[in-house]
Amino acid sequence: MVLLVTTLAATYRAFMTKPKETDLYLPVKSYLEGQGYEVKGEIGAVDVMAMRGDDDPVIVELKTAISLTLFHQAVARQAITDDVYICVPRAATKPFAKTLPDNIKLCRRLGIGLMTVRLRDGFVEVHCDPAPYRPVKNAKRKGRLLREFQRRVGDPNTGGQTRVGLVTAYRQDAIKVAMYLNENGPTKGAVVAKSVDVPKATRIMADDHYGWFERVEKGIYMITPKGRAAL
Repeated sequence: MVLLVTTLAATYRAFMTKPKETDLYLPVKSYLEGQGYEVKGEIGAVDVMAMRGDDDPVIVELKTAISLTLFHQAVARQAITDDVYICVPRAATKPFAKTLPDNIKLCRRLGIGLMTVRLRDGFVEVHCDPAPYRPVKNAKRKGRLLREFQRRVGDPNTGGQTRVGLVTAYRQDAIKVAMYLNENGPTKGAVVAKSVDVPKATRIMADDHYGWFERVEKGIYMITPKGRAAL
């Protein structure tokens, strides 16, 4: 009975302390007023609208958590002004902290600002401001993908499958090496590399990621029972 009462009390406290969108309004209003804006709530379909002189209006959409619906609303508000923010409570949880960087990146990609409110004291933090998205290309990553594409023989994988069991260009090279050793027995790495046209054959056998190869003596390798089974 005591356990039941305690559980019910905890559930009631959680329900009573669950944040509401309206809990975000006064902290956001106070923050924007501190920036010199006149702020009003619920102007048409807009949660928060702020004006300062002849500047374009600032719009803030309030939600208790980040969601796809919230991004949809913010994108729709960009038809009114470029200065659109989304605002959610700052949760003191690991999932929130883990996803916050990705959500900031998404906001920047969409040209949307992101605010959070720490409800215990009303602290407002602006994580990013609305701005045109200018992606920085990763030349090294692009190069790796292009090399993998060129080295991959055929199309052995189905798009969307899990990473487990994927046939990469590296695995295809390892299979070539294993097939050669299976047919020719222990062989010097340089000979294998030239015979199967895999320049990194010696490194593949030395690293032995799949457990297929065994060094017989310096520079000479043979296939293992596991390698034969894989073939």
